[in-house]
Amino acid sequence: MAVPPRRLERVALRLLTAADAAGNRLLGSPANPLYQSGTIVAVLLLVVIVTGLWLILFYRVGAPYASVAAIAADPWIGRWVRGVHRYASDAAVLFTVLHMLRMYAQGRSWGPRALAWTSGVVALALLVVCGLTGYVMVWDAFGQLLAQEGARMLDSLPILSEPLGRAFTGEEEPSGAFFFVNLFAHIAIPLGIALVLWLHVSRVARPTLLPPRRVAWGVVGVLVLAAVVRPAALAPEASAFRLPESVPVDAFYAFWLPLARPLSGGAALALLGAAGVALLGVPLATRRRGAAAPPPSVVDEDLCTGCRQCSLDCPYDAITMIARAPGGRSAEVARVNPDLCVSCGICAGSCPPMGVGPPGRTGRDQLTRVRAFIPEAQVGSGRTVVVCCDRGARGWRAEVEAAGAALYPVSCAGNLHSSVVELLVRGGAAGVLVVACPPRDCWNREGPVWLTERMYHDREAELQARVDRRRVRVVHANAGEAREVLAALRAFRAETAALDGGRTDAGAELEVVCDAAAVAGER
Repeated sequence: MAVPPRRLERVALRLLTAADAAGNRLLGSPANPLYQSGTIVAVLLLVVIVTGLWLILFYRVGAPYASVAAIAADPWIGRWVRGVHRYASDAAVLFTVLHMLRMYAQGRSWGPRALAWTSGVVALALLVVCGLTGYVMVWDAFGQLLAQEGARMLDSLPILSEPLGRAFTGEEEPSGAFFFVNLFAHIAIPLGIALVLWLHVSRVARPTLLPPRRVAWGVVGVLVLAAVVRPAALAPEASAFRLPESVPVDAFYAFWLPLARPLSGGAALALLGAAGVALLGVPLATRRRGAAAPPPSVVDEDLCTGCRQCSLDCPYDAITMIARAPGGRSAEVARVNPDLCVSCGICAGSCPPMGVGPPGRTGRDQLTRVRAFIPEAQVGSGRTVVVCCDRGARGWRAEVEAAGAALYPVSCAGNLHSSVVELLVRGGAAGVLVVACPPRDCWNREGPVWLTERMYHDREAELQARVDRRRVRVVHANAGEAREVLAALRAFRAETAALDGGRTDAGAELEVVCDAAAVAGER
């Protein structure tokens, strides 16, 4: 029986959440490599390019195996540079797959994000092909095995005048032209990968291309240490007449061999093609339909002041400013491109007049909801309110409520309008603890960043100065960190219990007018 795609997503998300929580406890969320999987791939590709350029200086197409063996025999530089090149190539495949699994588990593979997914699949395919050409260039027993299997599959296509497999029968050694073609492909494919990666980030604003410096250097350090402690193995030289007892293989690039070898060339090629089509089809399989599809943001032009803050804050460049008709409230008005909008709602949190956002999640919708929540949750009795994204709430709702706090879930911490926090404090809450995702794990990319800027650094729509900041706190945790959330809740309660008064009149008017000049100056 086939497993429904959404069920697979939920299983993958549970495993990912547990792994993320373990990484946070071990290394801290800023250094958690699982949060940096995409940017780590960029570092690894840079390492591969740098070490590859050095290796090419000593590679000879006329004596491929002998030249690589000479590099591997140099204990001072050649051996560990080759090892770093090999291990960085392996790790690039590993972290690319981890990045894809994260996007799949978090439901970030469809809609406006489909281009990023499909370009990622293409980049992975190019990476694997590039690695295979590199192994063939060595022309050891493993490289020969890859060449023979590749020729067997390509020979099943009715497009070649002569079977490629004849080149590896042993009648004569492969020519230097064969190795030159592999070398050319090995150098040219990374250029294609760079182009695909540009396409990969083309629909996001302010793409993060590299991890924090300590993570980047930590990755490089691990690669060097691995290359020194365990140098990359070199299989026996390729020979059509001499079969080694065993051939060391690289599972990251030869994962398909156990499946392909028992099959005919055509069947093996069809199997690999079907796997590629299945990966490219993930956006269609995971696409939300009907009521499950979140609607894009809309702009109420009667409320829009043309301040540009929503356009500045949108993580996906889905909002542009256009000229308003003469006689309007401002010279410009925001316009949402529904083909780019992922319905994150971050624009709603950035709009002081509350004139933009997904239907039902604009700032005004949030105020209506929180006004109903305050008496319902008995916030006026001095309860602490924990505001969190609904994904995190699924992980520790029971624990927070058992601790006596009132839980107020939102779609994303970045969607939260500062006026909601103000109303909760005015409504009698002892304190408002906002639990956001770790900054590098926000499903909407920049939600925690803009939330912190609005709460503490006067970014529009900022939390007003009249609100006692001692009663507001922002912390970061994922759905698997219930223990950390409860610890933060206990510490926050202890601090707010020592405060005297400080809460503003709940009946005061909220400020909903955008300071257009201040935001325009930011441009």
